[in-house]
Amino acid sequence: MADKAKKKDGGIVETIKTIVYALLIAGVFRTLFFQPFWIPSGSMKDTLLIGDFLFVNKMTYGYSYASCPSIRIPAVGINIDAKNLCGWLDGDNTRILGGEPERGDVVVFRHPVTGFDFIKRLIGLPGDKVQIIAGVVHINGEAVKLEDGGLFEETAGPQGPQRLRPRCENGPVGDGGLCVKSRQIETLPGGVSHAILNITNQGSDNTGVYTVPEGHYFFMGDNRDNSTDSRVPQAARGVGFVPYENLIGRADRIMFSSAGKSMFAFWTWRSDRFFKGIY
Repeated sequence: MADKAKKKDGGIVETIKTIVYALLIAGVFRTLFFQPFWIPSGSMKDTLLIGDFLFVNKMTYGYSYASCPSIRIPAVGINIDAKNLCGWLDGDNTRILGGEPERGDVVVFRHPVTGFDFIKRLIGLPGDKVQIIAGVVHINGEAVKLEDGGLFEETAGPQGPQRLRPRCENGPVGDGGLCVKSRQIETLPGGVSHAILNITNQGSDNTGVYTVPEGHYFFMGDNRDNSTDSRVPQAARGVGFVPYENLIGRADRIMFSSAGKSMFAFWTWRSDRFFKGIY
């Protein structure tokens, strides 16, 4: 009986050790190489849709305190912030093995105020002057190139686990109706081209001049009228200018995409988005 008890206890210990080792390996992998990210909102349509699942390349820009993952599981009361794990790297706005982001990159970064992970497109580099006039981005006094990109169409109704409803250019649309937005192809200085969407004319379509400080970046969502980004100052709970050390990594490729409430609902996966490049 004693031998059986010892074997049982030993088996439990080995199981716990295996789980701990697996978590440590996963934590190292997520911290140093690739971090999974699931798109929760429509601010980057149609480049990224609600339910897209991707891995963020952390090696591109090097490492800072923001490279440590925050562990948030509200259901069980777990809320471990990246600063709790790697706060000793915070404060000097530098990075280890740092690489410079390029204009047009789609970047996951740590929100300077809330600490939550955001994903947006890099529009303004340090020293740039950025202004939006009648919905057109101007960088250092020059309007970006725009071409007609047709229409973006989707079915109106609750989307993703948060059950967010899309805003439509063709007015309020009932569930199951066709929600339409105008699409344009925007080409930034340096040659990166991508689609942007328009819903309506609103205050964020006309702004003052933002002068990007050294060591900071200016981000915008591709779904321009449905994005909280650098156009909103941090004092108003917006993104404002993002410090270099807050960058987490670059989003390069969608692995798969779920149109349902959960990424595990494989019957709702979008067949046309497997391993789709992000541009």
